[in-house]
Amino acid sequence: MAGARDFARHPKGAVQRARVDAWLVRRALKLAFGKRARGDVVDQFHRLYYDGAVFGDTRADTSWLGVPADKCPLDLWVYQELLFRLRPPVVIETGTANGGSALFFASMFDLLGEGEVVTVDVEGHVERPAHDRITYVTGSSIDEETVGRVRELVGGREAMVFLDSDHRRDHVLAELRAYHPFVPAGGYLVVEDTNLNGRPVSPDYGPGPGEAVDDFLREQSHFTRDRGCEKLYMTFNPGGYLRRTA
Repeated sequence: MAGARDFARHPKGAVQRARVDAWLVRRALKLAFGKRARGDVVDQFHRLYYDGAVFGDTRADTSWLGVPADKCPLDLWVYQELLFRLRPPVVIETGTANGGSALFFASMFDLLGEGEVVTVDVEGHVERPAHDRITYVTGSSIDEETVGRVRELVGGREAMVFLDSDHRRDHVLAELRAYHPFVPAGGYLVVEDTNLNGRPVSPDYGPGPGEAVDDFLREQSHFTRDRGCEKLYMTFNPGGYLRRTA
């Protein structure tokens, strides 16, 4: 049997080799441009959905069990997958707003038969849903007193954390520093609305959650982005699903 060198030297072999090389080039170009085109389409739909569904006429109609919930439904689907797989005893949430996402987490825990929600918001006068699994904490999420109250309620248990309060970079970075110790190895800390400041929406927002995550990951080597949580393409938290590795 002729060796690879003999095959390459043979005129027929050279032609076949050239055809293979040309196919590989076409394949590489297709993958590269296909990925870019797919990314462009995803970003365009993201902006369309964000501007229309979130800030358009349908915003008031986005709810969980009748309670307003300003979340991307595809992110909520990923949340329930994480809750089912990891079964955290506690979810810590900052940025309660109307309580729709807190009620969502409590509903998932009802289905799982275990779990509690500790949710923090600076506004305490808002009427929110009552549920045996939800504890509301009023105060700034980064105040030492508030963090201490959350620590007391969690009581040393492992937690999954969702940050969705003040979206300015410095505030989110302070939250990351305050709440990441609650997350165990293999657990998740989710920073929401990392799509702001042109990632790809609200290009004039200024440094926000996405930039805070960038800074945090430079500080903490034991957290990494889990891009697998973005498998449904549409997410308000690109690069914001952080898994603790150690």
